[in-house]
Amino acid sequence: MNLLDRITIDPEICHGKPTIRGLRYPVDTILELLSAGMTSEEILADYEDLELEDILAVLQYATRLSQIKRIEPALV
Repeated sequence: MNLLDRITIDPEICHGKPTIRGLRYPVDTILELLSAGMTSEEILADYEDLELEDILAVLQYATRLSQIKRIEPALV
């Protein structure tokens, strides 16, 4: 399984924000926990339905977003 397959976007879950496997854990929440200094092990202990691969998927997703060179406005 590709790690990025663990990141889902569904307009019915968390208002369409990227989440982990549709579990209602937004990607940005996990990034905030990591940036606040929590370790992967601490996050996994607090959120027992998450797996290490989920955290790795969040980091890979954030890496891909940071590699975007330019954002174009949507044509309406």
